[in-house]
Amino acid sequence: MVAHRAREVDISGIRRMFEAAPPTAINLGLGEPNFEPPGAVLDAYCHAVRNGGNHYGPSAGLPALRQKIAERYRARAPETSRDNVIVTAGGSEALMATAFALYDPGDEILVPDPGFVLYAPHARLLGAEPVAYALDEKRAFLPDIGSIERLVTARTRVIVINSPSNPTGAVLPEKTVEEIIALAERHDLHIVSDEVYDQIVYDRPATSFWGRTDRAVVVNSFSKTLAATGWRVGFLIAPRALAVEINKMHYHIVACASTPAQSAVLAGLEGGLSSTRAMTREFQARRAIVLRELARCPGMTCVPPAGAFYAFPRFSWPETATEAAQALLSRGLITTPGDAFGSRGAKHLRISFAASRTDLTRGLAILREYAQEANRA
Repeated sequence: MVAHRAREVDISGIRRMFEAAPPTAINLGLGEPNFEPPGAVLDAYCHAVRNGGNHYGPSAGLPALRQKIAERYRARAPETSRDNVIVTAGGSEALMATAFALYDPGDEILVPDPGFVLYAPHARLLGAEPVAYALDEKRAFLPDIGSIERLVTARTRVIVINSPSNPTGAVLPEKTVEEIIALAERHDLHIVSDEVYDQIVYDRPATSFWGRTDRAVVVNSFSKTLAATGWRVGFLIAPRALAVEINKMHYHIVACASTPAQSAVLAGLEGGLSSTRAMTREFQARRAIVLRELARCPGMTCVPPAGAFYAFPRFSWPETATEAAQALLSRGLITTPGDAFGSRGAKHLRISFAASRTDLTRGLAILREYAQEANRA
């Protein structure tokens, strides 16, 4: 016997494809940069491990790291302090701790479709109801505020936003951010803004919700920006009174984030984000490769991603997204079926260009060959 909540959710489609794949498969499915953290960051990790930094730290995070994160956001809100910051076990745990603090049974939570795989399950696990709002390909996957407003009821408590988006790569313009804030104010909603990819943008800067409203919790992570996905260090920023409540949830989930990893992340912030900018330049070059090769795949179209490192092409073949992803896996290519991100991803695949140029070229050749066969069928 297991609890009802465990039966309500399943492992994500991202993990299902990744864990079913043979070790020789080309992985264009997982959102993991094929880089290593900067040398100074690795040195700081080793120094912490070898010099006593292996013990519990404060629940909310190392004070020096929280202070440094706060400084990063002061240009948006000068009053930001470390009291607003909680260091978490990755962005995923930040989202979960926030959900524990904000969602009650029976609440309705507005979540994007297509959207990251954790948003709806977090609501269900807490007895709330996820209500999907559409991100339409015809609008370049940007939300339609009027359509969202029609979904709001007396039970609606939170709207979840993700910009830059996983899986679509869409980046919200400032005007849309302001419209979402106005919507939240009209209906007394909290905003949970997942901004994990805010440093990985190509066409325009990402606009943060922090400093624009006192209704927002901003979630971020160092997994992508420092190429340290396995370290599981993220953070959130919230109004002080709410941060106190979220920190209680955070403590009961994980107690505290990894102490040596926090020391390493602090070194990364003190050294600036030049390595992140270099990665982003490389991702931009890879984006060009992906868009060029997808244009050569019969029956596929793609909205160019403005941020993150995913393409989300649509296909016109009769197969479902899961069937197409499984067929590609049998040929040695890992992709993520678009329906893992919601019903509106049903005719899409997510292609990660965090992989090397060599893997991209080989993997997209497999995709093109499959598209040619599927389009003739």
